[in-house]
Amino acid sequence: MFHSWLSSFTAIFVAMDVVGTLPVYFKLTDQMSPRERARVVNFSILVALATALAFAFVGQAVFRFLGIDVADFRVAGGLVLLLISLADLVGKPEHESRITGSAGIVPLAVPLITGPAVLTAILLHIESHGHAIALSALFTNFAVAWLLMRKSGSVYRLLGKDGANVLSKLVALLLAAIAVSMIRGGLLQMIAQGRA
Repeated sequence: MFHSWLSSFTAIFVAMDVVGTLPVYFKLTDQMSPRERARVVNFSILVALATALAFAFVGQAVFRFLGIDVADFRVAGGLVLLLISLADLVGKPEHESRITGSAGIVPLAVPLITGPAVLTAILLHIESHGHAIALSALFTNFAVAWLLMRKSGSVYRLLGKDGANVLSKLVALLLAAIAVSMIRGGLLQMIAQGRA
């Protein structure tokens, strides 16, 4: 059970890439007071978590309605994750806009914290390990994300801009490897089902 939980936690942590989000978060909130930043972090984490939970409980029903099975989603999700990770490795564009007050829903909550990579990882690990393990790993990741963002000043000073960028690239590389693994798993499942 612990191995399953650790697998889910690691996949969601890599997909979330909170450390890679910190430079963008600093840019978006650099004109805010510490109190305003704390309010934005709290609100954004709540919105991102609500989005992830809604997808976790409704996503599978939507797929059944559309006639999509897990093998299809593994391949499609893997391709999406691969494109996201390649975009991160090549270099993602700067977010020039700034957020104010409680308007941290876009882009901080969605898609920076809860984006396609996180949604894909959640559904796949619910299918593989069940709701209890996957959601436990999800909540733990959001607790870690909240803590890192609330203490982001210290984390960012410790890593530095270059250190945060290097760590973000390493995380993107891990995400690419997970994406390839998902695509391979989906294709093998299709072959086993006699669909390929």
